[in-house]
Amino acid sequence: MKAEMKTLRIQENILARHERRLLNWLCARMPAWVTPDLLTALGVFGAVLTFAGYLGSNLTEEWLWLAIVGYVVQWFGDSMDGSLARFRRIERPSYGYFIDHSCDGLTTALIVWGIGMTPYVTMDVVMIALVGYLLLSIHAYLSARVLGEFKLSYLAAGPTELRFLLIGLTIMMMVLGAGPGFFGAISGFDIFVGAIGVLLMTLFIIQTLITGRRLAIQERR
Repeated sequence: MKAEMKTLRIQENILARHERRLLNWLCARMPAWVTPDLLTALGVFGAVLTFAGYLGSNLTEEWLWLAIVGYVVQWFGDSMDGSLARFRRIERPSYGYFIDHSCDGLTTALIVWGIGMTPYVTMDVVMIALVGYLLLSIHAYLSARVLGEFKLSYLAAGPTELRFLLIGLTIMMMVLGAGPGFFGAISGFDIFVGAIGVLLMTLFIIQTLITGRRLAIQERR
């Protein structure tokens, strides 16, 4: 627990400062009966809504609006749970770290599986994106252990920017529709999601090499 309390949170994404102001404003006005655990559960529920919205898009594209609502609910729960705990000074570092990031893994899987079950993106392609995201998450968790640095953003983007990107992707699904595009059986959505997955895996490799070099230099000293 002491090790977790000393971990430095590194958050350099574009929206970080504005998001922090909004979260602090919300924390100050949150009713007493709202607890961090309740917000964590709400974040998971948001991911379930997104999954259901994507699954329902096989019936009609109107279901994609539910997926977008799910992203908003998931952001609120996931961003507010830790913020509220720190605001009220009721942190439980080891418990919070374990539960929060365990739920992060579940919500990420639900969202990505949902995208793969739509008529817009194939499951094979979204698995590439899921592997890339989980690899980068593993790097963040390992860095928190060996460096005492918990990196929450890469290339000036973090979870919030990624949600905006996925909301934009969902809107484009409604605008462009399903079916083959300029690339035949492979849709433009497949290429976009696959490219994100490749980018995430590339970042994982680069960050692993950088961190490994830092650790080697530290141990020589």
